[in-house]
Amino acid sequence: MLKIGVVGLGYLGEIHLKCLLGLKETYTIVGIFDVDTAKARDLASRYELGVFETVEDLIDASDVVDIVTSTDAHFDIAQKAILADKHVFIEKPITSSLKEAEALLDLCKSRGVKIQVGHVERFNPAFLAIRKKKLQPLFIEAHRLANYNPRGNDVSVIMDLMIHDLDLVLDLVKSKVSRVSASGTSVFQRSLDICNAQIEFENGCVANLSASRVSLKNMRKLRFFQPDSYVSVDFLKKEVQWIDKVSVDTPTPEGMLAFDIDLESEAYKLQMVQTEVKDGNAIQMELSDFANSIIAGTKETVSIDDAVRALDLADRIERSAMERLENYTNKLNKFK
Repeated sequence: MLKIGVVGLGYLGEIHLKCLLGLKETYTIVGIFDVDTAKARDLASRYELGVFETVEDLIDASDVVDIVTSTDAHFDIAQKAILADKHVFIEKPITSSLKEAEALLDLCKSRGVKIQVGHVERFNPAFLAIRKKKLQPLFIEAHRLANYNPRGNDVSVIMDLMIHDLDLVLDLVKSKVSRVSASGTSVFQRSLDICNAQIEFENGCVANLSASRVSLKNMRKLRFFQPDSYVSVDFLKKEVQWIDKVSVDTPTPEGMLAFDIDLESEAYKLQMVQTEVKDGNAIQMELSDFANSIIAGTKETVSIDDAVRALDLADRIERSAMERLENYTNKLNKFK
């Protein structure tokens, strides 16, 4: 049984708290901490938990520290926990800057503790379903759109929303990035609210990602093409559409769609493949998965190395988009 303390009790922090309460065979919640002491005491009373007066006291009492604060506080709390030889679960993005993330990476390796980062879409049931199959994406397209919400606006839309898809793409492609180009703009915040990024990989794969937090509807979809297959993953609906090119003689499973294609040189059919998606709570699964990696001494599913790579790519995209926006603004000003 691992003793865990939760730091940060906002919207997402309370969700973490509820998920941990459902993992009583794995974790014991030793207590909670938030700079809003009134809120911390209210939640402690509601869930019959201990409340700590300082984050240092919570760290001392824990085996694992769950950091669900605003991004700008991640580094300081994680550093304190690692120096106290505690394992750390930390929400995405791992830190506000790449320099901070790399410092945590060096520190955790020198202290021998584990860090898992909350790139929760890795545990989305729809994504788990496709990870069981052979994946060789050549082109990837992702759309992550959200209604405006002041929560999460301490960082740009790239760090807030797009970083989910950056982590997924890096997990799928497993190749070095060769080129990045991006454009974006702010609408309500000083940081970017909308961004589109084109990413090219050394193995030839290309990814086109769009993210917006000022949209009229919510969308979290990823589509990709690979030799003889088209795959669509809907993270909101937790659904997968997988279409394969197969020979006309291939039996079509009952209830599955298939379309015959008859060309002069070839006859084949496009057939929807049965893809089982098992329902589950992604946040609870990632917290349980982290506990298992600590107990078994195995590699974390979303390691700090993964998080640093995603943050590095997000940083490159943000710099590209800001440079393009600045050049555009300068040109407009010349004509005023």
